[in-house]
Amino acid sequence: MRTLPARFGSTEELDDFLSRPDAALIEDMKAVEGDIIILGAAGKMGPTLARLARNAAPDKRIVGVARFSDPQSRRQMEDCGIETIQADLLDPQQVQNLPKLENVIFMAGMKFGASGNQPLTWAMNTYCPALVASAFHASRIIAFSTGNVYPLIDVLHQGATEDTPPGPRGEYAQSCLGRERIFEHFSGLHGAPGRLFRLNYAIDLRYGVLHDLATRLKAGQTIDLSPMGHVNVIWQGDANAQALRSLRHCTTPTSPINVSGPETLSVRWLLEELCQRMGITPRLTGTEPGSAWLSNSAEAARLFGYPTVPVSVMLDWVADWVMRDMPSLNKPTKYEVRDGGF
Repeated sequence: MRTLPARFGSTEELDDFLSRPDAALIEDMKAVEGDIIILGAAGKMGPTLARLARNAAPDKRIVGVARFSDPQSRRQMEDCGIETIQADLLDPQQVQNLPKLENVIFMAGMKFGASGNQPLTWAMNTYCPALVASAFHASRIIAFSTGNVYPLIDVLHQGATEDTPPGPRGEYAQSCLGRERIFEHFSGLHGAPGRLFRLNYAIDLRYGVLHDLATRLKAGQTIDLSPMGHVNVIWQGDANAQALRSLRHCTTPTSPINVSGPETLSVRWLLEELCQRMGITPRLTGTEPGSAWLSNSAEAARLFGYPTVPVSVMLDWVADWVMRDMPSLNKPTKYEVRDGGF
């Protein structure tokens, strides 16, 4: 059984833990033929996913591709033994010039700010996938997606399954469904295997739903439960491991897989648990609605087992991290948005 630390003293300790593979991931990486290229590797999850791949598959070539607007993130990746390529994934020639490795983790996309720049949102979430799916037509592709492609689900029904018909709200979610359809089209056209990785919500101590809630509690804010009263969450390390392990479970044509924790979590309960750990009295208002964006991750649990980091431990870690004023990415999840306006 994996030993979990009581706390993290620094971002370096946190990133090291997030990048530490377990035996199951190592075995799956041995069974996957070929090297790995990660497109959009400089985002919130990309750096630790790249390091995790490097550590789990030391004999494979691991390439991270991004604009790398922050040179330090590129240096840190290279210091961990990851090859990097600076590229604009909206430029057809630059995409075509990338090494055509056997395995692709596609993490590029646009969410925050989508409501203010719909043309760029659609370009990043549909045109970019078309360039990649065409250029990498002979590769396995794990394409990151989102549970926002589903409609709001009754909180008593355990979330949307992969068979639930899409019902995206707002242009961001519509463009994400567009991304999926693009990958489906090219996968069917070329007979290329893949998976559509529908993720709900990754937890890192520097961002995520639990970080959002803890930060608001510490600031003394009143939290309104009426927009969204229930969520799914999964530790970012578990989500990254499942993305890499999905390379062994691709389908032709590509098909969706829901990735999150198994529990439907009450936001009210999460706030109460955080308050106990932080020594804070919650200030809550509103009544929880009967529906939420929830995903049923039973299929992922069947393939990969249950996540290795339970909710109670995530709550311990986040409460400790926020109360010590440790670093934040300052990127709210906007989990409470119901109209899809991100």
